[in-house]
Amino acid sequence: MSRTNLTTRKSSFFNTPQAAPQPDVYYAGVDVGTGSARACLIDTNGVILALAEKPITRHELKPNYITQSSTEIWDAICFCVKHVVRDAGVNPEHVFGIGFDATCSLVAINCDTDEPEAVGPDFTDKKENIILWMDHRAEAETDEINATGDPCLKYVGGTMSIEMELPKMKWLKHHRPNGINDLKFYDLADFLIHKATGTETRSFCSTVCKQGFLPLGVEGSETGWSEKFLNQIRLPELVENDFAKLGGTPAHTGTWKSAGEVVGMLTEKAAEQLGLTTECAVGSGVIDAYAGWIGTVAAKVEVPEKWQHPNTVGDASTKIESACGRLAAVAGTSTCHIAMSKDPHFVKGVWGPYRDVMVPNYWLAEGGQSLTGQLLAHVIAIHPAARELAHEAEQSNLSKFDFLNLTLENLIRDRDVPSVVSLAKHWYFYGDFHGNRSPIADPNMRASIIGQSMDTSVNDLAIQYYAACEFIAQQTRQIVEEMEKSGHDISYVFMSGGQCRNGLLMRLLADCTGKPVIVPRYIDAAVVFGSAILGAVAADAMVQEHLSSGGRSRRTSKLASTRSQVNLDAHGVPERPPSPYTQPTASASTANMAGLAYGGAVPAVAGAGSGVPHMTPMHEETDYFNQSTAKPKSSAVDSDSEDEQTLSFGSKSNVQKGVNQKIRDLKLSPLTHSKNQAEAKATGEKLWELMRQMTGPGKVIVPSDDSAPERQILNAKYKIFLEQCESQRRFRKSVDEVEKSAYGGKVPSRAEAHKA
Repeated sequence: MSRTNLTTRKSSFFNTPQAAPQPDVYYAGVDVGTGSARACLIDTNGVILALAEKPITRHELKPNYITQSSTEIWDAICFCVKHVVRDAGVNPEHVFGIGFDATCSLVAINCDTDEPEAVGPDFTDKKENIILWMDHRAEAETDEINATGDPCLKYVGGTMSIEMELPKMKWLKHHRPNGINDLKFYDLADFLIHKATGTETRSFCSTVCKQGFLPLGVEGSETGWSEKFLNQIRLPELVENDFAKLGGTPAHTGTWKSAGEVVGMLTEKAAEQLGLTTECAVGSGVIDAYAGWIGTVAAKVEVPEKWQHPNTVGDASTKIESACGRLAAVAGTSTCHIAMSKDPHFVKGVWGPYRDVMVPNYWLAEGGQSLTGQLLAHVIAIHPAARELAHEAEQSNLSKFDFLNLTLENLIRDRDVPSVVSLAKHWYFYGDFHGNRSPIADPNMRASIIGQSMDTSVNDLAIQYYAACEFIAQQTRQIVEEMEKSGHDISYVFMSGGQCRNGLLMRLLADCTGKPVIVPRYIDAAVVFGSAILGAVAADAMVQEHLSSGGRSRRTSKLASTRSQVNLDAHGVPERPPSPYTQPTASASTANMAGLAYGGAVPAVAGAGSGVPHMTPMHEETDYFNQSTAKPKSSAVDSDSEDEQTLSFGSKSNVQKGVNQKIRDLKLSPLTHSKNQAEAKATGEKLWELMRQMTGPGKVIVPSDDSAPERQILNAKYKIFLEQCESQRRFRKSVDEVEKSAYGGKVPSRAEAHKA
């Protein structure tokens, strides 16, 4: 059970810092997902002052050919950044740094003009110049690359995924009318850095994780890129001019950076487009899931002594080493599992280990589940009671998931069983509907369900939904165990994304993995928040000089001569950007969060977009449907209050009235004290210090006792889960061998069989 609630301050979502944030110092973060671009603005305590989002389109002219436009994405980014600066009431001169993250998609640009080039299938449409990560056109090219057995493949889980970028480059060479002689390539995050700074600097994160780059010294690498490998896969164009199309080579013709390292300042053009200044530092970007790691794993929590890890207490937590073993589960449609280690650990079915992508000389591994959020949606959609559920949930003014959780609670009482685990004890659900990424790495895996009857009611749907949640948790345990077998020491699971709202799923994750599960302060904005921290890292030296000089730094002097580049109103804030109403695809979602962090001392905020913080209450009923336990008998909060909250944005969340006053009444002190140290620090230490300073408190769900009946049942079902996983592969192999033998060693096509 969870040992904590807001009253006891064991794991509060809200933190009242002893000191106010540094005045006139802010950072912007940009996150480009598959369907939208987002931006946020934070202060020096990591409080999100404003958040904006704008949809972006994707095109699929043919099955498996999915493209986007870098022009549209950049315009959406500029729209969002202008809105958060305006809605937070901040002078753009006070935005010291900006960070970017994006999906791992391939961007094609003309070498001579620096303009977008078409990537097909319509090669006349140059606006569509991005091959999205989920594009699967390069199947043959992927197979050819993996057939080489090159040492670089060892560092991407043994085989290169079709979702990575080298297969996409190879496809373009073979199918684009003019080949790739006139192209240069970027991962999307690196392209955004290029747009912002005008440099050709690349990130270790993008190139190591998705393009086959090996940092110097890894496998004897001297240039990062392997000339032998690229020639072997028939891509000599990428070798020409010292790998110029890929950004060159480190310390020779190109520059590589770890997360948040300073790339440069915004160009005059980029500053004007973003509504910022040319004295805004740009930090090296990361892939979106890695920004989720940055935005979550430094959350401040207090856990019972039994669950404290040596790296997380006392002075040890101030060192970058304490970040090792903190598994970030960045959840959405699918889930990525990211963990850092001091030494390389090779894990079957897990991408990596990747060196330098986050911190110099540290390694990251990336596992994942192909379907998690989409799995739950699919289970609901295909059930005969789907329409009935939608109607009843709407009538009850609840989400479908909340209604299903309520249904399960009622079923426990109606059927007189001790818990929801017992309710579904004879349901054995294996949910790899769309193949398995980790740890089996088998795209042919499929789902299997044992325990179904002819029941087509909402009650049956609720139990099947529970079984899908249990599958997600059991598979997470499988991934964690495989990582630990290979040398990782996983201490906690740090969640982010909308799934954090599901108390049932969070409880199952804790009890199945046997690890405390930590939910961050910003469950929906953890990724874009992580990007803002990248901006803070890049600007750290400027900020320290600014503060030590009383605001009379070199940066201030430079800005004095360039103030005309941003149009300010009479209050010193930028003129309002284009209205969402004049841009039909735009939707800006903003919130002023300062009132939560500072106990009601809300600074004046300009702009009509500012408002009350949005929050999602966590109801307190039973452990398996909520992340908190019953309130203690003595409480500083009214007995009918919902005292544990997660911060969220947009229409998904409700407004919790009076929470600021409740927090003030509790007179909470900070969970962790950050030290202001002006001296320069190594990149990794600086990143970790700012993560600790800004991430704020989280909420912890500790596993039930080992002796708890629910844990014992789940352990028994885990063995059945593993058997379902292995038997499916065994069954397929057995039948395939019989079929192959029956046809004389080769399975013919339908036409060939008909002729025979």
